[in-house]
Amino acid sequence: VQLVESGGGSVQAGGSLRLSCEVRGTAYSKHCMGWFRQAAGKEREMVARLDYDGETRYLDHVKGWFTISEESNKSTFYLQMDALKPEDTGMYYCAAGVSFCSGAPPPYWGQGTQVTVS
Repeated sequence: VQLVESGGGSVQAGGSLRLSCEVRGTAYSKHCMGWFRQAAGKEREMVARLDYDGETRYLDHVKGWFTISEESNKSTFYLQMDALKPEDTGMYYCAAGVSFCSGAPPPYWGQGTQVTVS
């Protein structure tokens, strides 16, 4: 199983970015999918999660600004990030797995993509 990320970059505060994560090598219909980020000197935190039944969860201070979604026919899920703030800067990772649905750490991870907000 391979998760391939794209879409990071640099943006000014208030701008938007959309991250993509293509899932290869497995049918992820029963997986839960998520986005994590890690800022310099801080622990990795979960930003958003999309369960296989469509339920979504978000880190409190991104609710209303970030949206997780998927296109199952493309085996790809996304993180739309609007109204970005400098504190959103960090390395963003996509992750997925069936065990993730029950709260275990996701078994599959993307390579990470840098988001810088200035």
